[in-house]
Amino acid sequence: MYSLLFTISFSILLYLAWGALYQFVFALAGIFYQNGPKTPLIPSFQGDKKPFIRVFIPAYREDAVILHTAAAALQQHYPAARFEVVVVADGLQAATLATLNASTVRVVEVQFEKSTKAKALNQALRCLDGRSGEPVPDIAVVLDADNVMQPNFLARVAAHFATGTKALQGRRAAKNGQTNLAVLDAASEDVNNHILCRGHRVLGLSARLAGSGMAFDYALFATIMPLVDAVGGFDKELELRLTQQGVCIEYDEKAVIWDEKVSQSQAFSTQRSRWIAAQFRYAKRFLPAGFAQLVRRGNVDFFNKTLQMTLPPRLLSPGLLALGTLATAIFDASWTAAWAAALVLNLAAFALALPSHFYRPRQLRALASLPLAFFSTLRALTGLREASQVFIVTPKMMVTEPIASRPFLPKNG
Repeated sequence: MYSLLFTISFSILLYLAWGALYQFVFALAGIFYQNGPKTPLIPSFQGDKKPFIRVFIPAYREDAVILHTAAAALQQHYPAARFEVVVVADGLQAATLATLNASTVRVVEVQFEKSTKAKALNQALRCLDGRSGEPVPDIAVVLDADNVMQPNFLARVAAHFATGTKALQGRRAAKNGQTNLAVLDAASEDVNNHILCRGHRVLGLSARLAGSGMAFDYALFATIMPLVDAVGGFDKELELRLTQQGVCIEYDEKAVIWDEKVSQSQAFSTQRSRWIAAQFRYAKRFLPAGFAQLVRRGNVDFFNKTLQMTLPPRLLSPGLLALGTLATAIFDASWTAAWAAALVLNLAAFALALPSHFYRPRQLRALASLPLAFFSTLRALTGLREASQVFIVTPKMMVTEPIASRPFLPKNG
């Protein structure tokens, strides 16, 4: 019995320690990230013709936020004739659709027995592509229904693609922090940006895809998306397929998208169920191919992405390492130092990855909700089966400005 418990605890320690080491290496690398000269603010285009950008906003029953998001998306410092906003409407109310259809926003209505973001985007691609008399898009941008782009977002995207970029992730930043849980969710986003974007680009590897604030070469996007059949976590499958084909995903720290953070524990748990289920599903599906490509083609980027899918959930790791340290101190002190070292390494990675503004009093007070976040993530593990079979939407309700402050342009305007 003792040997079995020892084997289980040692296996858990190795797994958590590996995750802590992985995150520490990239957190340390992220310190040296610079948004360098590859990001010109005023790109030079042949014949002064700016690329045509199509902005997709899938909205599944997101009536509470989609009008604000769509109106905000039109307010870009980019020629109005060179971009369009497409709302992929799934289950929106008639009044919401009427308001959208009366504006310059293009609406593609979709309906599925089981809705997913991947299905919505693929249906929109089929409906829009190849229409005669319309400009052929050069770039596809994908937002969530609650996202607000900074006014220069599309201009920065265009600048990247002028230099040959094929895939780009912008920096998602929190637009709300009214609860401790929202502050912790925002901190988690910042850690992701630092470790999985900044750190990876410093070491020459692809940034993560976050599900929104993403931009792609349009032809490439239209080719790869039909291969994506994800129920949840379509961005993970997308980044795996891109790196499998040798496409490097760039990152722009200054291309900012404001994103609503989760404020309630139930929504937090539901969201983590979706993320964790997708992560481990893709680990099982792609890890053998990642190893094969590493050996046969030296595709380190794709192999690294498959390894990312096996990382322990971030909010569980420090809690489990702390419990392991305490348990060994009580029952078997010979292993306490190993557990404590892994815990310190894990916490050091977070300390390096968190931005300086997190260390203000308001943000630090949110640490009181860490136990709630830990147990919410534990609870998320019980919902993995449902999350792998049904598309679960995180409810959104944060509107930071009245619609009147970002008016729609009428179709004849």
